[in-house]
Amino acid sequence: MKLQDLSRNTKRAKRKRVGRGMGSGMGKTATRGHRGQGQRSGPEKKAGFEGGQMPLYRRLPKKKHFVIPYRSNWAIINVGALNRLFEAGSTVDFAALAAKSVIDHRADGVRILGHGELTVALNITASYVTPSAKEKIEAAGGSIQLV
Repeated sequence: MKLQDLSRNTKRAKRKRVGRGMGSGMGKTATRGHRGQGQRSGPEKKAGFEGGQMPLYRRLPKKKHFVIPYRSNWAIINVGALNRLFEAGSTVDFAALAAKSVIDHRADGVRILGHGELTVALNITASYVTPSAKEKIEAAGGSIQLV
């Protein structure tokens, strides 16, 4: 076998020669169409450009009922509300708050905020506790466990 006897395993696509006369089938507009930005030479239009119309990435948040995908839905409650709802020594967690219909059971977790006063000692299990809420809970003699 000699070098000149070797052949390609696959066919290479023939290069498209545009703008070489009417007989080539790709003359006149050279496959660019008639008029408009795509037919002109020069820099290409940027990704997402919609011909001057407000592009999709700028329109979306303005639309009504726009849902941010994968957004966390936290149930928020203040320490002042915990003071009214629970007795001293009781455990406050997602299930206890949902059972009292204080929070939505479909939430991703509980966040405790520091608004209000806390006078009873509570054992709190939550996703997040603000520093001011933590200070008030510990001052009342309660404990915090983060999930």
